[in-house]
Amino acid sequence: MSRSVYVASPEGLTGKSAVALGLLDALLREVGSVGVYRPLTTLGGTGPDEVDHIVEMLVSQPGVEQTYEEALGVTYAQAHDDPDEALHVIVERFGALSARFEVVIVLGSDYTDISTGTELSFNARVAANLGSAVVLVVHGRDRTPDQIRVAADSAITELRANHAQTVAVVANRVDPADLDAVRAVLGTLPFPVTASIPENPLLSAPSFRALADAIGARLVLGSESWMDRDSLGLVVAAMSLPNVLARLGPDVTVIAPSDRTDLIPGLLLAHQSGTFPTLAGIILTGGYPIPETISRLSAGVQHDLPIALTDDGTFRTAERLMRVRGPMTKGSRNKIETARRLFSESVDQSALLTAIDVSASEVRTPLMFEFQLMERARSDRKHIVLPESQDDRILEAADVLLRRGVADLTLLGDETKVRARGSALGLDLDAATVVSPTDADLVERFAQEYAAARAHKGMTLERAREVVTDISFFGTMMVHLGLADGMVSGAVNTTAHTIRPALEFVKTADGVKTVSSVFLMCLADRVLVYGDCAVIPDPTAEQLADIAISSAQTAQQFGIEPRVAMLSYSTGTSGSGAEVEKVRAATELIAQRAPDLALAGPIQYDAAIDPVVGRAKMPDSDVAGHATVFVFPDLNTGNNTYKAVQRSAHAVAVGPVLQGLRKPVNDLSRGALVDDIVNTVAITAVQAQGVSTEQQGAGQ
Repeated sequence: MSRSVYVASPEGLTGKSAVALGLLDALLREVGSVGVYRPLTTLGGTGPDEVDHIVEMLVSQPGVEQTYEEALGVTYAQAHDDPDEALHVIVERFGALSARFEVVIVLGSDYTDISTGTELSFNARVAANLGSAVVLVVHGRDRTPDQIRVAADSAITELRANHAQTVAVVANRVDPADLDAVRAVLGTLPFPVTASIPENPLLSAPSFRALADAIGARLVLGSESWMDRDSLGLVVAAMSLPNVLARLGPDVTVIAPSDRTDLIPGLLLAHQSGTFPTLAGIILTGGYPIPETISRLSAGVQHDLPIALTDDGTFRTAERLMRVRGPMTKGSRNKIETARRLFSESVDQSALLTAIDVSASEVRTPLMFEFQLMERARSDRKHIVLPESQDDRILEAADVLLRRGVADLTLLGDETKVRARGSALGLDLDAATVVSPTDADLVERFAQEYAAARAHKGMTLERAREVVTDISFFGTMMVHLGLADGMVSGAVNTTAHTIRPALEFVKTADGVKTVSSVFLMCLADRVLVYGDCAVIPDPTAEQLADIAISSAQTAQQFGIEPRVAMLSYSTGTSGSGAEVEKVRAATELIAQRAPDLALAGPIQYDAAIDPVVGRAKMPDSDVAGHATVFVFPDLNTGNNTYKAVQRSAHAVAVGPVLQGLRKPVNDLSRGALVDDIVNTVAITAVQAQGVSTEQQGAGQ
């Protein structure tokens, strides 16, 4: 059988599904294939009311290639009827599944069967029979640190009695104020990994649809699609509008008597204003129909806020809604991203993978690269400015980035308009800073800096004040002056418009004279670096040397061992001509400037990437056949090659990533998708980490 890790808990509502999701992400970053298995479940069918939503959510994650049915062992009923036979079936099905995967995550039961008093014992027996290392999850909700430790000790004793091997203990849903204390009491346990994860209301928040369904409420106004928005609290509106507004919080559901329809216009206005929190929805109680005048007024105002009506009274409605919980399902985008971030920030994943004996795979898929990229960005969060907040793709990407904890963000624009548009799109931008490019104090500061930097070009302070209000200049000046660590733009503006300010006053890094670019080419089993494919049309030998050294540094930043191939139409000394000589001269310059860099050139592409051809054409080279960084002789060759590989090999091309600047500024394609923007921001954040490391090394 393959290696496996069993995520178990001694009780229900521990949030172990969020831990399993975080562990799944960590494994997908390191190994080629990961499976999911649940030995014991209440809901084992495939009908809409019989699906185990946690299993469905886990197997739907990118990189998990198995069916929902393959993830299931036995039901509680089968375990009751014949526990020994159930265990046999569990092991047999696990064996069939594990043959296909390097590692399998096994998710323990949810304690939904109240008649089973020895559920942890059964889980422990299963873990022992599967040979799984156990990650124990205990909940910290309404518990002191000492009580959490007692719960952990009791569960560990039970697991040990059934021969299950515990390697990690995670306290989940801990009061944020107690995190350090819980880490301290768990840290004395004799296990390689202990951790505490804070409580986050979003992870157990029901959707507005779930609230409405729980009380039999029907939608009377607003958008059906918005009913799936999570509700983070309840506000009973039994007072005048000003007092209701004062009590609103982000994503709350407002409960109001249906004969107080005078509240509806004010709540709709607050929801859309951008100056009050976005609501999840409104539930009207008492069953009185909405007057025709209010319906007509609402119809004339574009809004998506769902308003549902129930016949129950306000007290009974509030009482019933307080008991509704929201599980994490495959459609819970916000919950999934939040759970990933909390796990990443709270758990030492490297130590955990070591504890469950998972070593990194030599294969590196596009998905693994993306997971590793996000994790690297999260490890030392940087501040990125996004100038083009008028584009919905930028706002949608910002929502994803903030939920994943990839970077701190500043959006440029009018704050009221930006936040109102975010609300209209159903996005959570509360953690983003919004700065106006016409802010008087910043404009004056930036203008003085710009005028001084461009004085030799005749720039005046008056003209500089006009120039710096351009969003590209404003955002780049924020980076230049340290108000942000990097900038990503180009979804609306041209490449020239995006990078021109950086060339004017950010300038190139020490030892580099050339700003160039690379694409990170994610093939089926590895990630390669192609440069330059976007900036310099016909580089000189000196520029090629700059491109190669910068590309090698970029590769290293993203965990790619740099082995540089200087590409030409001939290999070694087999050819001649001006183009070959240019590459040969560039190779010699690189050898002088970076003598420790693994390098080959001139070399043809096939000799650089294919070990058999490499041995035949350049037998004495360690790079031939194993190159990871490919430097093209000109833009025509580079641009066409990257596009040919992208289309023909179905590779994921991430970029262009600009390199050589003192601080990172990156350009987007105007056809960029939200995922492209997210990846580019993560790349920019990683580049900014490299800048910080260099500055610390230089004592700056």
